[in-house]
Amino acid sequence: MGDYDNTIAVHVAPERLFSYLSDVRNLPAYLPRLTAAEPHGADTVTVTAHIDPPDGPEQDVTSEAWIRVGTDGRSLEWGSPGDNDYHGRFQVIAGDDGNSLLSVHLHTEDADGGAVTRGLQEALHGIKTAVEDAESA
Repeated sequence: MGDYDNTIAVHVAPERLFSYLSDVRNLPAYLPRLTAAEPHGADTVTVTAHIDPPDGPEQDVTSEAWIRVGTDGRSLEWGSPGDNDYHGRFQVIAGDDGNSLLSVHLHTEDADGGAVTRGLQEALHGIKTAVEDAESA
């Protein structure tokens, strides 16, 4: 439980990466358990995920979350209601070579830190792959 940080190099321009991240409809492309993400209003999104919890049946769950674009034009914050105090922040940083660094900070009270770390790494690699593939298409 607690705070998690990670950074990954992404070989696209910072503006392109931020544009991709700020479109919530792209969430299912890089978060494998998400099957749908629909924006509602200024900062609310409805997400549907397919889960297979160890203590219950495999199922689809739908919930509300919030996503806010930072006023600096290169950060994105998100979170969801619930007991785990889940929230985070992406920061897109311009690299010297015209590419990007994507930094993420995540806070959760989820007790399984190993699973959180693996999920965070999976999401970062999913973003990198999705946005680089979209750029080269």
